[in-house]
Amino acid sequence: QVQLVESGGGLVQAGGSLRLSCVASGSFFSIYAVGWYRQPPGKRRELVASITTGGMTNYADSVKDRFYISRDKDKNTMYLQMNNLKPDDTAVYYCNADPDVAGPLALYWGQGTQVTVSS
Repeated sequence: QVQLVESGGGLVQAGGSLRLSCVASGSFFSIYAVGWYRQPPGKRRELVASITTGGMTNYADSVKDRFYISRDKDKNTMYLQMNNLKPDDTAVYYCNADPDVAGPLALYWGQGTQVTVSS
């Protein structure tokens, strides 16, 4: 069983930066695939970035070269560094984890953290 808790969301002006954190409990988190998803107001949840079990990173086109996903296995924590934020990045952000693929059907999800970008 893995529990995920996000933090780091908030209100920021366009062009600013935020770093989201996701702390995991559970001894197998370090080998899981992990990811960040977001759900903008009135829209469906979408992939932001992920790390495969092999360590490869994947980003949505809309965040490439602005957002960076990373993990610290010693701290059982994953991060999403978000730079040059835009109003379209406003959403609830969720971290997830899965033994296989951190996709929309991943086993474990955090509760979400709100990110609001003002213009």
